[in-house]
Amino acid sequence: MKLVGIAGTVEDKSYNKMLLQFIANHFSQLIDIEILSIDDIPMFDQDNDQTNSGAIQYLNRKIAGADGVIIATPEHNHTITAALKSVIEWLSFKVHPFSGKPVMIVGASYYEQGSSRAQLNLRQILEAPGVNAIVFPGNEFLLANVKEAFDDNGNLKDEKTVAFLQTTLQKFLKFVEVINTMNQKPKGGSDASDSEDLNATGKISTTVEGVDMAADDWVEKAAEKVKAVDGSTYVKLDRGLLTVDQLNYFLNSMPIELTYADSNNQFIYYNKMTETKKMLAPRRPGQVGDPLALVHPKRAIKGVKHVIHALRTGQTDLVKMPVPGNGPDKYIVHYYKAMHDEKGKYVGINEFVADIMPIVKWYLKKTGQKLTVDPNAKADANTGASAKDDQTDDSADANTGASEKEEPTASTSTETSSDATTGASEN
Repeated sequence: MKLVGIAGTVEDKSYNKMLLQFIANHFSQLIDIEILSIDDIPMFDQDNDQTNSGAIQYLNRKIAGADGVIIATPEHNHTITAALKSVIEWLSFKVHPFSGKPVMIVGASYYEQGSSRAQLNLRQILEAPGVNAIVFPGNEFLLANVKEAFDDNGNLKDEKTVAFLQTTLQKFLKFVEVINTMNQKPKGGSDASDSEDLNATGKISTTVEGVDMAADDWVEKAAEKVKAVDGSTYVKLDRGLLTVDQLNYFLNSMPIELTYADSNNQFIYYNKMTETKKMLAPRRPGQVGDPLALVHPKRAIKGVKHVIHALRTGQTDLVKMPVPGNGPDKYIVHYYKAMHDEKGKYVGINEFVADIMPIVKWYLKKTGQKLTVDPNAKADANTGASAKDDQTDDSADANTGASEKEEPTASTSTETSSDATTGASEN
């Protein structure tokens, strides 16, 4: 079960942040909690709508993709903080990730009441129309006299307090299971991945504004707009110093095809392989800059949304999809790898495409093994490979790299051949 935790404060030193961190660390065998920061969220201003900003959309996606939420609230003048109230305002204005979401409230304060009035205030806000969270009833965890509650390592000192907190968490997990079971859509209904905007109508910090995304010369116009460097200009990388020309040489000589789609679902790069080589996943120069909706056929859109949503929300970090039509001499696989910045924030997808059959044949030849059919595996009608993949059930479109609903595939088994020089399969 995956939960997210939010401390309702922007203070650098916060006992409520410390409480959430203790819960995440001490009960890691019980629950998986990702702690989200609200430090970068602006104060709510309806006249200056920032719903599509990266910081707000990040919280929106994380909360929507979680099984449940734990909020640790301080108490300021008998209420929650202005910062937390502003976050909830943004997340109930045009986006509604709390709707139907199980939420547990905890809190810590300097005094005896342990944020009791702030918790009551937060409960009323979360249950308001437009927010519509499902708040865990009763079982309040109120940590009083918080200055004396933690040791130097950030652990709660009192064993009875820790035991009560564990009991409360266990009850909340059961509550989450019940609520999420009730919230399950009937088969064939909509799901969370429908929220993926493949038309890239939002905006992130790297979006180039004022240039038509669908323009065939988007690269040239966007480069001019932002005064992008090129040619012999040096670019400082994490572990290297290359000119733009050298960077292009390096990427274009890769033995795999690379594509970059940013977190706004805009297709912004592919490595231009040698002109004489036919691409495994054909791309056109004019497609760069397009929203993802324009580079996939309509029949593939639902599958594309599923893959992106799974990567964006952390359900998986890598999706592998063999293309339909693979045969004995080729086995083309599309890999979709989630990319993150130094803070762990999702920044897009690295799609890389490769024909792994030459590698397989080389390995078999070198090791004296051969491919054999696994009699216990269910064969995939399109590829002949066994259907034992644990990644996803959305397989790739042979012409575009877009996903479609098909059975997943996995490599067949191998057995040792008696002739080391001829053991490689030629089929």
